[in-house]
Amino acid sequence: MKQLKATLIGGLFALASGLPAFAEELVLSSWLPPRHPIVENAFKPWAEEVAKATDGRVTVRVLAKPLGSPPAHFDMARDDIADITYGLHSFTEDDRFKRARIGQFSFLGDDAVTNSEAFWTVYTEQLGAAEEHAGTHLLGLFMHGPGMLHNNQRPIKDLKDLEGLKIRVPGGYVADLLKGFGVEPLFMASGEVYEKLSRGVVDGVAFPYDAIASFKLADYLKYTTKLPGGIYNTTWFFVINQAKWDAISPEDQAAITALSGLSFAKRVGEAWTKADEIGVAAAEGKMEVDPASDEVVAAIRTRAAELEGAWADSLGEGYDGRAALASFRQMTGVAQ
Repeated sequence: MKQLKATLIGGLFALASGLPAFAEELVLSSWLPPRHPIVENAFKPWAEEVAKATDGRVTVRVLAKPLGSPPAHFDMARDDIADITYGLHSFTEDDRFKRARIGQFSFLGDDAVTNSEAFWTVYTEQLGAAEEHAGTHLLGLFMHGPGMLHNNQRPIKDLKDLEGLKIRVPGGYVADLLKGFGVEPLFMASGEVYEKLSRGVVDGVAFPYDAIASFKLADYLKYTTKLPGGIYNTTWFFVINQAKWDAISPEDQAAITALSGLSFAKRVGEAWTKADEIGVAAAEGKMEVDPASDEVVAAIRTRAAELEGAWADSLGEGYDGRAALASFRQMTGVAQ
C-alpha cells in the first residue's frame, strides 16, 4: 500500500511539474573536452533530440567529466558503470573488436560523413558488429576525417625521414603500419598528447586535422604529411548498456533508433568535417603541409596490403574481409 501511494504521489508530482511520469534519465560518460566539436555538435544535439522524440520519457545527461579512463569506456557501458559511452575501438588492446579494424586502414576515404556511413553499413551488415559489442546495444559507429602524420622534426620526403621518430598513435592498425618504417609508435589517449608533445616525449602525432585545434597542438608541431584516403583511419563506437536499452519501451526505442545508426553517422561525420576545418585554420601559418611523396605512398600501399590481407585471413569462417573492404571503398569512392 505504501509503495502504491508513493507511486501515485510521484505520478501526480510529475504531472503537476510538467514532467512525464516514469521518465528515464540516462547518463552518458564523455571523455573528450566538453567543448570538443564532437561533443557540442553531435552528442549533445543527439541527446536533446532523444528527449524531444520521446516526449521527455527518456533523457540523456552528458557528463562534463568522464566516469573512467578513455580506454575503459566500452567496459563501463557493458558493465553498467555508465549507461551510454563512446570511444575508439583501438583503445581496447585485446582482439574483441578485430572486425572493426576494417575502418582503420589506409586509403579508405577523405570525407568523414561518407566514411562513417560506410563503416556503419559494412560493419553491421557484413562483419557482425553487434556480436563484437555484446553486452551493449549499438547506437552508432563512426570515423573521423582522414588520419595524418604531424611532427616537429622534419618534413617526410622519403622513407628514411620516418626512421627514429617517436609518434603518438591511438593503437590498432596505425601502430603496426608505422613500426614497419622504423617509427617508434607510442600509445596514448588524446588528452595526454599536449603534455607529452610539449615535454618532448613524442616527436609527433597520428591525428586528423581537428586535433590541431581541439588539443591546441599547433605550437608544438611543424610538419604535416597527407595521403589520399588517410595514412590511417580511426573507428569509434557509441553504445548503451543492453539492460538499460531493454528497459526502454518499444515506442521510445524506435524513436531513438531513428536518430541513431546511419542518421548519427551523418551527424557526427558533419561535426568531424567542421572540426577539421577549424584544425586547418589553427595550423595555417604555423605548419608546413605536404602530400606524401610517390615513394612514401607506394611503400605504404605495399605494407597496407600486407596488413589488410593478414587481417582478412584472421577473421575465420563466415566473414569475408576482402569483400567487405571492397564494399567499403566502393561506398567511399577510393580506388585501391
